[in-house]
Amino acid sequence: MARLARFSVSMDERLLDRFDRLIGRKGYQNRSEALRDLIRDRLVEEEWSGGEADVVGVVSLLYDHHTKGLVEALTGVQHDYGENVVSAIHVHLDHHNCFEALVVKGRAASIREMADRLGSLRGVKHTRLTFSSSGRDLP
Repeated sequence: MARLARFSVSMDERLLDRFDRLIGRKGYQNRSEALRDLIRDRLVEEEWSGGEADVVGVVSLLYDHHTKGLVEALTGVQHDYGENVVSAIHVHLDHHNCFEALVVKGRAASIREMADRLGSLRGVKHTRLTFSSSGRDLP
């Protein structure tokens, strides 16, 4: 196990009260674990911001599958980025709407580019890129 370092943080009491309420709602046992998670979250954001890091994530899409040519266009983009798409799940929500979740990995810039291309297609109602880290450099 890694060595633990202790440090102190000074902040406005009102901010600390709000933080304590937040971590209580989230179920954290203590401030330390909540702070560790916040720091890890920011480190993951940094990995993605450079564009060159190897990362993992999920691209979620909500779209009207009756839009002419959309299904073919979605498939085409996914094939263009085949090295990044690990898995896909397709859910029929109703007669018109479908939800698709793509598990992706690779260079952050390539994944963002793919998500932007998918989201810009006519008939796509909503796109969200949820990102994470490969975990290699994250303590």
